[in-house]
Amino acid sequence: MQIIGASFDSQEANARFAEKFSFPFPLLCDTDRKIGLAYGACDSPKDGYARRIAYVIDENGKIAEAHPKVDPATYAQEQLARL
Repeated sequence: MQIIGASFDSQEANARFAEKFSFPFPLLCDTDRKIGLAYGACDSPKDGYARRIAYVIDENGKIAEAHPKVDPATYAQEQLARL
């Protein structure tokens, strides 16, 4: 299993954020909002913030679970513990 995050922030801002909170997974930069739009985290490329959502994608690349509201401080550990 792999956890990947995405944020609308720049590479530099994401690196600082990931370091500050000791993220144990990659944090992608979605500055053009394409990932956010595709996965329903935002409604427009002009949105300033993404909704805190998560998807579990199976080994075939299909969405197995959708989590419409997550706490980013605890979600990764909760999912790892669940598995």
